[in-house]
Amino acid sequence: MAKKDWSWAILGILALIIRYFAVQNPEATDEIYSRKFFPGIRNVIDMTLGNLPFPSVYLFVATVLFVLGLFAYRFYLRQGWKSKVVYFFQALANGLGALIFFFLVLWGFNYQRTPIFQQLSLNPKSLNLEQLKSEIEITKRLVNQYRGRVSTDSLAINSIMEYPELEKLVRANMNENLEILGLNFTGKPRTKQFPPPGFMRKMGILGIYFPFTGESYIDPSLHPLEQPFTVAHEMAHSYGVTDEGEANFIAWVICTNSDDPLLRYSGHLRLFQYQLRDFYRIAPDEYKEWVKNLSVGIRNDLNAIREASERVKPLSLELSRRSNDIFLKSQGVKAGVNSYQQLPMLAFSWRKRMNLQD
Repeated sequence: MAKKDWSWAILGILALIIRYFAVQNPEATDEIYSRKFFPGIRNVIDMTLGNLPFPSVYLFVATVLFVLGLFAYRFYLRQGWKSKVVYFFQALANGLGALIFFFLVLWGFNYQRTPIFQQLSLNPKSLNLEQLKSEIEITKRLVNQYRGRVSTDSLAINSIMEYPELEKLVRANMNENLEILGLNFTGKPRTKQFPPPGFMRKMGILGIYFPFTGESYIDPSLHPLEQPFTVAHEMAHSYGVTDEGEANFIAWVICTNSDDPLLRYSGHLRLFQYQLRDFYRIAPDEYKEWVKNLSVGIRNDLNAIREASERVKPLSLELSRRSNDIFLKSQGVKAGVNSYQQLPMLAFSWRKRMNLQD
């Protein structure tokens, strides 16, 4: 690195300046970056890193370790404390600048795009108790219907297809059913399992999209019935969807419009879980009476999912929640982690829109 080379720090600042104007002009950001520039990045990554048989985040970690080692070596060679101090702050500024630059260019500018629900003319609003009860009855019928196509007995479903086949199935359904949403996504993103099992969940997350490698990852210890929906959720992020509620919504639409009963069941079951939480929060006494009428098979599946979740305890769920909330809000997601809870509202708005179009 040249003595006065602050290139990456400058690029990082330039990216932040562009981000400032992107925030002011979401439609232009959507048109220039999300619909033209980012799809090119998506396809290049899918044709290169996406073909690796292992999570490419390992390459990122190796690169970071190499750079840190190079920094330590050059820092050691510096003569005098003033030279060491200048070099330290120069390296720190360039390192942070590089991270900011690549984060925004490779994916992060999607945070400033026009929200997906606005593109789809959806108007999500909080549901009152009567609306929620009507919605949860619809979902309960669908859950019962598609569970019967996955399993004919009432024992908890604890195994499905092998993960490589599941990933291919979800990706194929993403490509086939995205036209339902009228979105111009392109590419064949990967969602790989990230070993060791339970590691990500100890960090308080089920899955994650990693912008620096263009891949998403899920924890292998996820309950089998959670995996199809979670893979679809992470693939939505891979297509440039940044809002967690919108990623949930896209995953729900993709799964529930699949020809595969497993994907349909997984999608309806995830919505059902969110609706159950809202029902309990709004009317706990009525909820307790209502759940008594759930079929044995559905009850067993929900219990199996809960037990699988409880087997891996996060190191600090509150710390994970707060850090994720701060990050999302810093990127313009006003609801923060509460955006995850928007699925029942978006599903209600989508069903209403589709019924009006029928």
